[in-house]
Amino acid sequence: MKIFLTGGRGMVGRAIQEHAGAGTHDIVAPTSTELDLTDRPAVMAAIQAAAPDLVIHAAGRVGGIQANMADPAAFLADNMDMGFNVVHAARAAGVGQLLNLGSSCMYPHDAPNPLHEDNLGKGELEPTNEGYGLAKLAVARLCDFVSQSKGFSYKTLIPCNLYGLHDKFDPEVSHLVPAIIRKIHEARQSGAPSVEIWGDGTARREFMFSGDLADAVWHAVTHFADLPGCMNIGLGHDHSINDYYAEAAKVIGWQGEFTHDLTRPTGMKQKLLAVGRQTAFGWSPKTSLQEGIARTYAHFQEMEGAGA
Repeated sequence: MKIFLTGGRGMVGRAIQEHAGAGTHDIVAPTSTELDLTDRPAVMAAIQAAAPDLVIHAAGRVGGIQANMADPAAFLADNMDMGFNVVHAARAAGVGQLLNLGSSCMYPHDAPNPLHEDNLGKGELEPTNEGYGLAKLAVARLCDFVSQSKGFSYKTLIPCNLYGLHDKFDPEVSHLVPAIIRKIHEARQSGAPSVEIWGDGTARREFMFSGDLADAVWHAVTHFADLPGCMNIGLGHDHSINDYYAEAAKVIGWQGEFTHDLTRPTGMKQKLLAVGRQTAFGWSPKTSLQEGIARTYAHFQEMEGAGA
């Protein structure tokens, strides 16, 4: 099968290509320098020329609370433009199947946990990442609308929070787990006696290793006809922010103390995905938190050693 993959140089895109499931497919994955996904004519031409059997849209402007709060307009506009351009281009090129990767930020901030797919679009989003969430929600709805046309099946996977190899470890743009890994690594290197946690650390989050999402993507590609139009991809359980810090400290070998800055934003108190559809679809994640952090930390050390 010929597959057009966006975001091929990102954490998720690389995980998809490095997974064993990629071996039997012809994957076209232009980099951001080769193809600007916010340029609709360029995207239309690229997908038309590639003539893929399937498009996987994994690209996006991503970041943690700091990045989202600093420039919500960019997170809304860039992700909306990229998603709309890819979907419209695929439809115009007659591509019958598209797999869109959404985000748990699409859910209303006051929706009951675990977050069920039926709650999408039924409330206001979390203010700390509203721009990103709105864009992802709009692209998913566009996929639903296109799928109403004969011959098109455009579906959305909604992964929980992610971390893993090729993640961003810069605290200005990183998500929680890579930011924790860098903070604790630097504390260990400098001999710092304490590490600061934003908020009281009791907020709960569901973080899955990126390799598991790649496994889910290839399972979805293989069983596309049976895939629901919209489906969560998650662990089915979560951990507190304090738990993630404690597990990272154990893996890294730092034995200092944690302090809490109660003036800092922490986002939603809990964001746990319902995995009933996922279970019925026949897929489940395989990587434990300890294993995932250990593999991610080893990759981080390799990057540091290489001067990345």
